Amino acid sequence: MSDAGDEGIRAVGTGGAADPIRGTVRGSAPVPLSVLDLVTVGAGSTAHASLRTSVAISRLAESRGFHRHWVAEHHSMPGVASSSPAVILAHLAAHTSRIRLGSGGVMLPNHAPLAVAEQFGTLEAFAPGRIDLGLGRAPGTDPRTAAALRGAGRADDAADGFPRQLGELIRFLDDDFPDGHPYARVHAVPGPVQGPAGRPPIWLLGSSGFSARLAGELGLPFAYAHHFSAAGTIPALDLYRQSFRPSAVLDTPYALIGAAALAADTDEEARAQVLTGALSMLRLRGGRPGLVPTPEEAAAYPFSPLEREFVDGWLANIVHGTPDEVREGLDDLVKRTGADELMLTANAHGGEARLRSYGLIADAYGMPTLDSNHA
Repeated sequence: MSDAGDEGIRAVGTGGAADPIRGTVRGSAPVPLSVLDLVTVGAGSTAHASLRTSVAISRLAESRGFHRHWVAEHHSMPGVASSSPAVILAHLAAHTSRIRLGSGGVMLPNHAPLAVAEQFGTLEAFAPGRIDLGLGRAPGTDPRTAAALRGAGRADDAADGFPRQLGELIRFLDDDFPDGHPYARVHAVPGPVQGPAGRPPIWLLGSSGFSARLAGELGLPFAYAHHFSAAGTIPALDLYRQSFRPSAVLDTPYALIGAAALAADTDEEARAQVLTGALSMLRLRGGRPGLVPTPEEAAAYPFSPLEREFVDGWLANIVHGTPDEVREGLDDLVKRTGADELMLTANAHGGEARLRSYGLIADAYGMPTLDSNHA
């Protein structure tokens, strides 16, 4: 494992919350359910409309007992409006009161650790005890855009630079650089320099073994991107559990997986919706990113045999269909992986389809509608 700086990385507590990591199972769900939001923008729509949908999803998720709502960081993708997770999370915090909110994740190599500590310290001040800081080491974009984000002089290789950046970020959040360190008198504000305060728990995100091992060694919770790297899910979770060392954060491993899932009233409608996301991904992988196509455009697209093979493989990893079929698929996914939590992402052309999907899944599991006083 690459060295994380002279002081190394150590896991630390999360500010006194009873359990800021483990969720509560609602209804007959096999594990806590959460939401992963890419704030997708469909053809004929706008970022404004997509962000309004995110607010509606967050409110629905809160009312139905979903544990957390995370926003992913992506850049230079017309069909995704989640380039600034911290800004979006502040808006979601203003429209909710209970659900946990977080980044799924902040791509740390794109940012200075101090800036991330200040952003999430501000979010924690807005919504105490409700903020998660999920971190990834990929750029969330293509190499040229990543270079533009990082600017001159920030050419750290993600694999080598990430542990060092993570170590710095943790120390900024805890305000505990040792005497003699160049940053010993640099303070992330809001933060501990102002007095006792909670701080967001850190999660490591990944789609390979690197972050799985690092999360295990640090005793941190781990989130795996099953929704776009399904073949590596079980090996990564096994590596995380085998590498796990108890820490002040966790005494046992806790792993969630991002799962693509979309429920609709009929199989045909569900298929039409997920095909839009598959075509969007096909274009992205081919260097032609754009807005998420409409169901009509996706249905009429003349897929070549090679493109059809890609799309069929992509759709095979999306749990979709009627609510009962989605429930059965998610139950099976938990059994196969042993995941402690499922974070569902519903990528479709329209916001209404995404919103309805989360409601249908909640109904399928009998997740009760929570009143404003329900913990």
